[in-house]
Amino acid sequence: MSELDEISARQHGMVARAQVLTCGFTRRRIEWLVESGQWQRVHVGVYATHNGPLTFDARVWAAILRAGRGAVASHRTAAYLDGLCDEPGPTVHVTAPGDRHVRGKVDGVRVHYANRLPLTRHPARLPPRTRVEDTVLDLVDAAQHPREAETWVTAACQRRATTPERLADALGRRKKIRWRPMLEAMLTDVAAGAQSPLELRHLRRVERAHGLPAGARQRRVSGRRVIWIDVDYEEFGVRVELDGRVGHTGEGRFRDRRRDNLATVQGAATLRYGHADVFGDPCGVAAEQARVLVARGWTGTPLSCGPGCSASVSP
Repeated sequence: MSELDEISARQHGMVARAQVLTCGFTRRRIEWLVESGQWQRVHVGVYATHNGPLTFDARVWAAILRAGRGAVASHRTAAYLDGLCDEPGPTVHVTAPGDRHVRGKVDGVRVHYANRLPLTRHPARLPPRTRVEDTVLDLVDAAQHPREAETWVTAACQRRATTPERLADALGRRKKIRWRPMLEAMLTDVAAGAQSPLELRHLRRVERAHGLPAGARQRRVSGRRVIWIDVDYEEFGVRVELDGRVGHTGEGRFRDRRRDNLATVQGAATLRYGHADVFGDPCGVAAEQARVLVARGWTGTPLSCGPGCSASVSP
């Protein structure tokens, strides 16, 4: 295999003009390969060494080569490559060193710039990309709504791509980032076991805001089948399951049934809430939980989270 073949194979069929010239090709030969249909021009100075369709990784490599030396995949593109999301989106995102400017419009590509790129670039993964923690923080910084920022953090931790501790460490190395106070608080909550925006909302707006006892989150119960309990108030025999649409149809619904049946066998009461409950009526959820907790031995009183709060009414 020739040197150019090795480069092309590593880069999913993409090569930059400078790489081709280094391998001994002339500009005229490159032009002939394109004109004859053996190669195809993808961006200015970037070629596919075949005439077939481009894979996603090939498109990413083409964008990186177009952005130039030191550029890496970033933002949603890097998130997709590392399994943080299931759809890459229509645009390939790359980040180039801050001391460079990519000239001209690059179709289908958005180029970001960062002075800290040598510190945030993953040392080994291909296509080149930012480290998982820095990918998450880039997406948080670009988020237009706090719930979007929550989703990226919880998805990364829930999919076991990183940990709250590693995210907090990466956050500490950044001087400027949007949503910093919220992010610092969120990482503390995720470390406590909250694994989705729904679970974060329950922790903050239901449990803490109304002075309910602290539940154990994502508690593992072993038996014939391993079962995970979203929120377990073990002292009082009360369990709360927070069910979004994803994962609770088909086989997910049967897992829910087994979990609820086991709770009943063990003498625990199960309360189940979805997005509409926790986001739409957190005070009502808190009031209902408080009534069940009191019936099972809790001696506390739910607190009011503000004017008009219904949870502070005696259960």
